[in-house]
Amino acid sequence: MTHRTHPDGTPWRNFYGRIRGKTLNAAQVVRLETDLADLSPGPVSREDNPDRRPLDLVDRFGDRPIWLEIGFGGGEHMVHMAKTWPDMSIIGAEPFVNGVAMLLGKIESAGVSNLAIHPGDIRDLFDVLPEASIAKAFLNYPDPWPKSRHHRRRFVTPGYLAGLRRVLAPGAEFRVATDIPDYVRQTMEEVPKAGFVVEAGPTDQPWADWISTRYEQKALREGRHPHYMTFRQP
Repeated sequence: MTHRTHPDGTPWRNFYGRIRGKTLNAAQVVRLETDLADLSPGPVSREDNPDRRPLDLVDRFGDRPIWLEIGFGGGEHMVHMAKTWPDMSIIGAEPFVNGVAMLLGKIESAGVSNLAIHPGDIRDLFDVLPEASIAKAFLNYPDPWPKSRHHRRRFVTPGYLAGLRRVLAPGAEFRVATDIPDYVRQTMEEVPKAGFVVEAGPTDQPWADWISTRYEQKALREGRHPHYMTFRQP
């Protein structure tokens, strides 16, 4: 069997999930063309960083603690956290172009500046984030991949969790929110196996600084109940 590789020799990664949805409106197109580049955390793509050099986060963010949101959806949680915690810097990774466009609009409306966006695969960001550089991470309503044969695509699997553990600082918090009972099961099985310590949950009580996202509101309308889980990097 022939295995594809990137020009740098590393294995090619398959990506599963949507990249685009409905047609963007004119304002969203303009924001993507004019605002997105200035919100980059640094050179992440293999085209911009073929040697996979670690990002210079001090140059980009100063000495502020850095948080990471994995798949920010429409961006409401990320903007809320940026407003609530102005002394923190937050990097969000999201491959869905429509979600990125929605976030850019929310950033403009909220007037927040303490965040950065990687519009792509979180694994590419894991490759270039320095070891132990992230103080807190969020995984809110991730793609449930409900079919059993697709459970290996979920974030709470060994490959993704190994990348997360590498970039989290000692004592860093990892929060997970989902409305899918089987995702709760897999999270509670796989995250501790990856080396994280269970701190709280699963519980129906959100964190004190939580904002209910549009995905959570959709789940509640459809009769599904939120579950919140908190883990700690040793």
